[in-house]
Amino acid sequence: MKRTLKYLAGAAVTAAVAGMAAVAGMATMAYAAPHDTSGRAPHSATVTAAAPAAVAKHAPTPRIVQPGERVTGAPGFELWLTPEGKHWTTPDMPEGQFRSVVDGNVDLSRPGVSVQSEGTPERVHLSGLYYGGKGTASTVELRTAAGTLRGELIELPGRPGWGVWYAVADPVPNDGSWSFVSEVTVRNTKGKVYASLSLR
Repeated sequence: MKRTLKYLAGAAVTAAVAGMAAVAGMATMAYAAPHDTSGRAPHSATVTAAAPAAVAKHAPTPRIVQPGERVTGAPGFELWLTPEGKHWTTPDMPEGQFRSVVDGNVDLSRPGVSVQSEGTPERVHLSGLYYGGKGTASTVELRTAAGTLRGELIELPGRPGWGVWYAVADPVPNDGSWSFVSEVTVRNTKGKVYASLSLR
């Protein structure tokens, strides 16, 4: 009888260990599952200690676009890149505008960010260049009169050393400030500042 109990206890321990292994296997599988658009793994209560490294490894990177490929930021607002710089349209200027990266006014060897702001009664379209930072640009965050916003990044193929960020915000009543945007921060895939601009 004692031997039978010992055997049952041993079997229970074996089953528990096997169950734990199965759970650990599920955690690994959950971690290897596709990431959401922010680059984060799906939530799991059983994520292992290796989770932070895996998340950092899958930090978002800019969308790579071909020269002349149009990206719609909002209705009437389009962006496209060429080796010479950033092009964009607005509802008021459908013929397009241009910001050069080769005319000598942008030093691609030093970190920098620029801002252009256009709007309609329905929305404010924000965009600009980013360039010269260390590492691979990953995210852009803006402090604005409408609150904190996160934007999108686009770049040409081949690591040109510059790219374009853009975001859309709801308009706010005129608060007397001279600028809708007060700060733009681009971070790299390691979470460090790639380039930033403070306007106040």
